[in-house]
Amino acid sequence: MEDGPSRSLVAVNSLREFFHDSVQTALRKQQVAVDAHTEHYVVNVLTTFARSEQLYEQTPAGTRLKPLAHMLAQASEAPTSQQRDDILRRLGDVSLFIAGFFSQSFARKLIDVDYHIAMGGRAYGTLADSMRGTIRGHSISGVFIELAAKFQRLVDVLNDVAEMAYSHTDRDILRQYEIWMKTGSPRAYNILRKLGVQPVGSRVRGSH
Repeated sequence: MEDGPSRSLVAVNSLREFFHDSVQTALRKQQVAVDAHTEHYVVNVLTTFARSEQLYEQTPAGTRLKPLAHMLAQASEAPTSQQRDDILRRLGDVSLFIAGFFSQSFARKLIDVDYHIAMGGRAYGTLADSMRGTIRGHSISGVFIELAAKFQRLVDVLNDVAEMAYSHTDRDILRQYEIWMKTGSPRAYNILRKLGVQPVGSRVRGSH
């Protein structure tokens, strides 16, 4: 993932505070409305995975990011519902973070951003269904329902958080068009418009 856009270092007193302010700014810019609990959850995901040891896992082959398909298989084989839910939650969180912060780096990879969006949204949706009828999950199931329903839009929000210091140029046109065609991202659509490209068709989707 190291081939993503370059970023400027930002000095902040609190990483959580930085992500909180950045997410709120991006939500307003993208005109995405989410519940305060969902916003808080997203900020927590960013703050947690800002520490690489929380994102990557130690394996015999070294430090690796576990493939999403492996996580899904582990969830389906989990011996308890608690373990299954924990794995699904991590699957959704990792998918959101990677799709939101590293979408540009997918350009030369076999697995694209739409795969992460589909896997993450499905994981959150399954998790919401699993937790909705339990006392333990009743209070948070609404967060996962919203995360699943607005996954694409939240990826756009995190793209803005990750790229606030990055200026798009003509070389981005093809990649943004790819993202728009595959995911219907309103953010990619707007970038294309700003670059002087009028996307053909009606691919924009996702609720505000």
